[in-house]
Amino acid sequence: MRFLLDDEQREFARSLDAMLTAADTVAATRAWSVGEHAPGWAVWRRLADAGVFALPVPGEYEGVGPLSVETAVAFVEVGRHAVPGPVVETVAAAALLAHLAEEGEREPAERFLPSLASGAATATLTLPQGGPLALDADAADLILTAADGELRLAPGHARVRRSLDPARRLAAPSPGGELLASGPAVTSAARHATAWAALATAAQSLGVGLALLDRTVAYAKQRTQFGSAIGAFQAVKHRLADVLVRLEFARPLVFGAATTMAPGDIAAAKVTAAESAYGAARAALQLHGAIGYTAEFDLSLWLTKARALRGAWGDPGVWRGRVLAARE
Repeated sequence: MRFLLDDEQREFARSLDAMLTAADTVAATRAWSVGEHAPGWAVWRRLADAGVFALPVPGEYEGVGPLSVETAVAFVEVGRHAVPGPVVETVAAAALLAHLAEEGEREPAERFLPSLASGAATATLTLPQGGPLALDADAADLILTAADGELRLAPGHARVRRSLDPARRLAAPSPGGELLASGPAVTSAARHATAWAALATAAQSLGVGLALLDRTVAYAKQRTQFGSAIGAFQAVKHRLADVLVRLEFARPLVFGAATTMAPGDIAAAKVTAAESAYGAARAALQLHGAIGYTAEFDLSLWLTKARALRGAWGDPGVWRGRVLAARE
C-alpha cells in the first residue's frame, strides 16, 4: 500500500503552509496564551475558508468528508505553524456527531454539524479516554461531554487552568447540561471521536517536530563556535540526522493510519509521532543552548506544544498498550 500523497493533497498542504505563514500564527498564539482570542480567531477563519473544518463532516451536513487523509495533511500544517485553539477538538466533535447520525441519532448532527463545518462555531469536548479537562472551554461555542453512555452539552466550565503549553488552556466542563443522546450509540461515537482526535494530534505532533527541526537546522547554520558554524560539527549533524530519521519514520505511520483508520494503526501513529516530536524538542533545546529556555524566544511555542501533545488523549504508555492490544 502506498502512503504517498497525491498531487492535489500536496497542493493542499502547500496552500495551507503559505496561508498560515502569512497569518502570523506566532503572534496569534502568544495572544491566545494570555486570553486574547481575536488574532487566533482570525487564523481560525482562514482555516475555515480553506475547508479544514469541513473535512470530517459528511456532505449531507454541508461538509466534504469524511476525508481522514486530508485531515491529517491539514493538521501537519496546523502543528508546523503552532496554530492555537481547539482545532483537534472541533474535528473530534464533528466526527462524534457524524457517527451518532450514522447510528440513528441524527438530531445533534443536524443541529450542530453545519456550523462546525463552516467554521461559524467551535467546539471542545471530553471523552472517556481523554481525561476530565476540556481544551479552551473558555473560548469554544460548544462544550460537549461524553461519559457513561450520555452525550451532554455542558452549561459552562470551571476555573481555567494553564497547562505546560500556555496556549492550551484547560477547564473542567460544568456538570449536567442538556442531554443530546444516550445509549450504546454514544459509546460507539465516543470511540470514533477518540480515533479522529488521536489521528489529528499525531499529525499535529509531526508538524511540530518538523518545525522544530527546521528552526534548529537554521540556527545551527548561523551559530558559530571556534570559528565555524555549529552545524559543521559531526556531533550536531548526527543529532539532527537522528531527529530527521525519527520524523520521517513517523510520517508514513500517520498517513497510513489516516488511510486505514484502524485502531492499531492510529495508536502506532500517535505514539510514534508524539515521541518523535518530543525527541525533536529535546534536541532543539540542547542545540539552541540557554536561549532555548526563554519564553520570549519563539522556539518555546513549539517546545511546550511538543510536550503537551505527547500526553494529549492518553500518554505514550496508553497508546503503546493499544498497539499491543491490536496485534493480539
